[in-house]
Amino acid sequence: MTRIGILGYGNLGRGIELAIRQNADMELAAVYTRRDPATVQIETEGVPVKSASDLEAGTEPVDVIIIAGGSATDLPEQTPHFAKLYNVVDSFDTHANIPSHFANVDAAAQEGGHVALISCGWDPGLFSLNRLYANCILPEGADYTFWGKGISQGHSDAIRRIEGVADAKQYTIPVEAALDAVRAGENPQLTTREKHTRECFVVLEEGADAEAVEREIVEMPNYFADYDTTVHFISQEELDRDHAGLPHGGFVLRTGTSATGSPMTIEYSLKLGSNPEFTSSVLVAYARAVARLAAEGATGCKTVFDIAPAYLSAADPADLRARLL
Repeated sequence: MTRIGILGYGNLGRGIELAIRQNADMELAAVYTRRDPATVQIETEGVPVKSASDLEAGTEPVDVIIIAGGSATDLPEQTPHFAKLYNVVDSFDTHANIPSHFANVDAAAQEGGHVALISCGWDPGLFSLNRLYANCILPEGADYTFWGKGISQGHSDAIRRIEGVADAKQYTIPVEAALDAVRAGENPQLTTREKHTRECFVVLEEGADAEAVEREIVEMPNYFADYDTTVHFISQEELDRDHAGLPHGGFVLRTGTSATGSPMTIEYSLKLGSNPEFTSSVLVAYARAVARLAAEGATGCKTVFDIAPAYLSAADPADLRARLL
C-alpha cells in the first residue's frame, strides 16, 4: 500500500481524499492542515487530522505528500520546503513560473534525497503531455490550447487573496471564433487576448473599495493582465446559488502537415463536471509513480514529461499490454 498524506483540505484536498478510495493499492495516512485540526472534519473514518507543523520533523509515516495549496502563494513556499523532508506532488499551474519553481524544488529534493513532482494535473499535466506528443508527431505545425468554459481554481484563489475580497469564482471562456478557425485548418496567429476571455464574479467584504479591487484583478500579471477581463460584483447568496459548481475542460490542438504536405490535425479534449475532483484523480495516479520512483532510488524534481505511463497504473505490465496496448 502506498501511504498518502494530504497537506491542505479545501476543494482539492477533499477531492484527493475521495480519489484515494478508488485505488485499492493506496491509503490515506493523514490530512495535515494549517487550521486547528479539531475544526476539520474529513470523510475517512479512523484517519487522523494533524497540524501541518507535525510534518516539520520529517518523520511522518507517509510515502508521498500531495500538497493541495494554491499556486499564487502556497506552493512556491510549501513545495520546496517539504521536498527536503518527503516525496511530494503539487499542482503548480502558473505556467510562466514553472521553470523557476522547478529549479527551487529540484534543489530542495536533491538536498533531501526525495522525489518531487510539480505542475501535475490536467493543464499543466495531461494537456502538457498531449502538446509534447503532438509536437513530436507533427514537427511542422502550430499548437493551440483552449481552456473552458469553466472555473479556474488557481485564478479564483488568486482573486480571493486580494484585500477586500470575501469570495470569488472566475470563468475562463474560449473565444469561439478562434477555436473554429483552428479546427478549420486556417492556422491563425492568435494573441493570448484573442484566444480567451475571463469573467469574474466577486463578493466584496463590507467597506471594500470595488474600484480598487477591480483594478487589482484586471492588472494582475500572469493571471488577468493579458486577457479581456470582466468583473461582476455580486452577493454571497448569488455566488452560492448561481456558481456553486466547479466545471471545467478544454482542448489541445496541433495542426500541421506530413512530409508530403497532407494536412493533419490532432485534437485532445476534456469535459469535466468537477475540476478539483478530476485534478485530484490525476494527482493520486502520479503519486503512485512518485512512490515507485523513490523506491527505485530516484531523487530530484520531475514533471509529467519525465514519468513513463506504466508508472501511473496499479496493473501489472503484462496486463497493460494485454488489455490496453
